[in-house]
Amino acid sequence: MGIGDYCLDAARLMEETARHVSDACMEAAIVAVTEALTHDRALLVCGNGGSASDAMHITGELVGRFLKERRGLKAICLSSNPAVLTAWANDYDYATVFSRQVEAFGETGGVLLGLSTSGNSANVVKAFEEARRQGMTTIGMTGLGGGKLAALSDILLDAPSRSTPAIQQIHVCLYHYLCEEVEARCAL
Repeated sequence: MGIGDYCLDAARLMEETARHVSDACMEAAIVAVTEALTHDRALLVCGNGGSASDAMHITGELVGRFLKERRGLKAICLSSNPAVLTAWANDYDYATVFSRQVEAFGETGGVLLGLSTSGNSANVVKAFEEARRQGMTTIGMTGLGGGKLAALSDILLDAPSRSTPAIQQIHVCLYHYLCEEVEARCAL
């Protein structure tokens, strides 16, 4: 397969995503994040591997800026503090590195956005369980079906694929749209 075919396959998946992810579901995610941030509640974001990089990307866009000059928004990436991650994983359990931070930073009215291509990452699942205990809204960004996160997500944005690279390409599109809309609404 050449680059042209690869890009055409990606474009077809984007078209499928446009039909699969409903406007109502994306709007619910945008409203949840906007409501939390405008009421000074944190958006916590987590993921592993490439999804950890996506979590940092999302928080970078919201703390910094996406397209508009505006105040910084309270977005915290749970996978970006190596001291917390390595100390907790070494002394306790890697499966609880995110739930421990949700315990520390989460609050009723806040939002947890978790990225997991399978929807089954144990540490993201445990973070969602803790967020639910705290009365936070949970948004899962996963591959097709959502895995274990489907049942723990108030809002599920699942890319219609089971291929990790394809899911991650879709996630970038979904969260860029989320950031653009949140920024526009929080800047008012």
